[in-house]
Amino acid sequence: MKKFTKGTTVNKPDALIIFTKFPHPGKVKTRLAATIGHEKAIKFFKVCAENIFNIAHGLNKSIETYLFYQSTKNLQAIKKWIGKEFTFLPQSGGDLGNKMTKAFEKVFEKGKSKAIIVGTDIPDIDSNLLRDAFKALDSHDIVIGPSYDGGYYLLGMKKFIPGLFVNIEWSTDSVYNSTVKIINNLNYNYFELPRLHDVDTEMELLNWLNTPGGNKQFKEKLRKAVFDDE
Repeated sequence: MKKFTKGTTVNKPDALIIFTKFPHPGKVKTRLAATIGHEKAIKFFKVCAENIFNIAHGLNKSIETYLFYQSTKNLQAIKKWIGKEFTFLPQSGGDLGNKMTKAFEKVFEKGKSKAIIVGTDIPDIDSNLLRDAFKALDSHDIVIGPSYDGGYYLLGMKKFIPGLFVNIEWSTDSVYNSTVKIINNLNYNYFELPRLHDVDTEMELLNWLNTPGGNKQFKEKLRKAVFDDE
């Protein structure tokens, strides 16, 4: 059996990409904050983001998590807040499509065989869903998780496909359908995950809280975190 000495890096063939930012007032969940206030919006953001971080930390050790942060000046505060042994890299400039393109490009340049990006404001994501997403890439070129607002909360691939992010009208209800059309035009096959709620507004938050099913314990945790002062 091969012995690893201190400082030896174990190869991790798969990558989980998470975009994040430090939860400053007015910088996160601004559409949600417009009606419930910045303090409650930050609470929502932190609970959901920390849930994803904890899930990522508990995944198979063959998966390396990459945290792409928005601002270099907040890097130390982000590391202190997250407190996990993730790989931290800066986000690129431009629109969301360019940011995702560069993130996937960077992790595949590191020799990864699979890479998945996931959002931090999808409260129903759990470890089983992420494991299913990575497993789907054993037999499919792409895996995608549609959200009820017409976008997607997760996208994964087993080789760098920059064309997936071209000519997309980001932050609209056409993102998912446009992406699937591109996948079909490029002759790739894909696996579709369950449709989940992407929470950006107070109405979406209330709809999610009042929708049967899901993780009841986590719903109650989020409800208390956001509305415990009412």
